[in-house]
Amino acid sequence: MRLLVENIGTLAGILDSGKPCLRGKEMNTLHCLENAWLLAEDGLVKAFGPMASMPPGGIAADTVANANGGFVMPAWCDPHTHIVYAGSREGEFADKIRGLSYAEIARRGGGILNSADLLHTLSEDELYRQSMRRVREVMLKGTGCIEIKSGYGLNTADELKMLRVIRRISESVPARVVSTFLGAHAVGRGMEHDKYVSLVADEMIPEVGRERLADFVDVFCDEGFFTPADTDRIFEAAAKWGMRPKIHVDELAATGGLPVAVRHGALSVDHLENMPESEIAVLKDSQTMPTALPGTSFFLNMPYAPARRMIDAGLPVALASDYNPGSTPSGDMKFVVSLACIKLRLTPAEALNAATVNAARAMGLSSSHGSITTGKAANFFITDPVPSADFIPYAYTTPLINRVFLAGKEI
Repeated sequence: MRLLVENIGTLAGILDSGKPCLRGKEMNTLHCLENAWLLAEDGLVKAFGPMASMPPGGIAADTVANANGGFVMPAWCDPHTHIVYAGSREGEFADKIRGLSYAEIARRGGGILNSADLLHTLSEDELYRQSMRRVREVMLKGTGCIEIKSGYGLNTADELKMLRVIRRISESVPARVVSTFLGAHAVGRGMEHDKYVSLVADEMIPEVGRERLADFVDVFCDEGFFTPADTDRIFEAAAKWGMRPKIHVDELAATGGLPVAVRHGALSVDHLENMPESEIAVLKDSQTMPTALPGTSFFLNMPYAPARRMIDAGLPVALASDYNPGSTPSGDMKFVVSLACIKLRLTPAEALNAATVNAARAMGLSSSHGSITTGKAANFFITDPVPSADFIPYAYTTPLINRVFLAGKEI
């Protein structure tokens, strides 16, 4: 199956093969080709070039798409979501407006525990139906890769139910889906902390591993949730089953979890809103991708991750939506890119790279997704004609994306 896209105003996000991510000053360059064409074959990018180089008789293809002078960009990669959940939590939204903090709502038994209660009552089929509605929504907004976490089960049966739904989603959609086991999202209702950590390490992880339901393991290592010692124990248990770590860290406070994650070879460290300056040096000596979630800071009126300082220090940075029912009920990666420019002070090129090639790296997919590269997945979207790449985050609520192609097919 061959797809030809012609009359591309600007083909953006071009990257040489073998480049896993962009670091520091590299992030400020968005490699582009003006007035271009792109050929996809069997779901992969086959070739691209300027329209002037197209053979006189054209290029044979089963489908021809006219970009009409719009941008073609690699599809967004979203490396941190909780998109599989039950119901909603708009009541807590009103509580936050009245002045309650995220931590205060959690201490009252709300937050994650409320989502766990709702999910427990839901059948697997209904959970899949609700979640698929959100997955389709983000695909139509240009997301082609998505990481999905468990973490609203908080007991073995419900965590497995979530992970089976994630696997079912991955088999149902053209987007690339990776799964993360997040049993250590909160302590299950009515359980003692230490006993719950043992349940995660000694029962949940082996069950997840036996069914091969997760690519990664995550821990909410933060004030009022799980400690660095808990994190160390859970990561050691997961390593026996081949699950590489990711981590929620430095969101509510700096608790020392980031060095633990780096020591375990974490693929990414996520949130970082209260990251101390000293941890930049820890990341510089690692292959771990710092991942900022500006939608969370926006929704909760929290500090923003120090992404500008990290890039200036030569680090790579990725962006993610954190789509979840409590702290970020949105998976709109275009808005995340705009927030990164407005609040994190990233340039448009830095933000676009952070949401594509670097975000793919934060999911372990840099060899197959995240850029316009021969041999990578033909995941891209076509925008309306716009004056420049900078216009994409500048027009922060304008629906510029009009066609989305995943695995070489229009969705």
